[in-house]
Amino acid sequence: MMSTESAPATIALIPDGNRRWARAHRMSIFDGYNLGVNKFIEFSEWCKNYGVNSVTVWALSSENLSRPREEVNTLFSIYKKVANDKKILERLHKNKTRVRIIANRDIMPKDLIASLHKIEAETSRYGERVINMLLGYGGKDDILHAAKKAAINFKRKGGEHFEKIFEQSLLSYNIPNIDLIIRTSGEQRLSGFMPWQSAYSELYFSKKLWPDFTKDDLRLAINDYGKRQRRFGR
Repeated sequence: MMSTESAPATIALIPDGNRRWARAHRMSIFDGYNLGVNKFIEFSEWCKNYGVNSVTVWALSSENLSRPREEVNTLFSIYKKVANDKKILERLHKNKTRVRIIANRDIMPKDLIASLHKIEAETSRYGERVINMLLGYGGKDDILHAAKKAAINFKRKGGEHFEKIFEQSLLSYNIPNIDLIIRTSGEQRLSGFMPWQSAYSELYFSKKLWPDFTKDDLRLAINDYGKRQRRFGR
């Protein structure tokens, strides 16, 4: 177990740079994304060594769905393959890790959702460690969904706690507030990533493309986080 004194309780990842990495190495986009997905499995285990029990990854944004159909289908096929990979399931069981899928399931392929639902069910008994996987997720979509649902519930039930009703109406409701967000590839923006849970997140931007990100890079990010003073507006 690595030092956990200054480690965040919750980490979120925006794993940018798979396509650029693939082009730079004269490899197919499939190979770039496939490597990126497997790197995340390692990343979640590195986080475990730091005592981080909640890890969220933005696997596919709603904006990504506008990319060329062949590329989107490539991602779908990789995620379906991972969801059906017995070795990955064994690793999840070994680490007692629950997988939770946050997605607009209406716009995802039904066979992919079925495979992901299966791995959710297989790991649902675990509670301490959780991997949250965002698929077809957009921050604005999440807020709009919550606003519409909360308005209906508030009108029907009334009460004084509209903020709580709103929070419970988010697609991402089960994801706790995020202590540290890591984005790779040198991009320095959140692009609408989880606006509710990231209100007081610390941000760390790595210049490395996601497939090149290492355990030492995670250590640097966590060490940087540990030096910051979090005041939460106080």
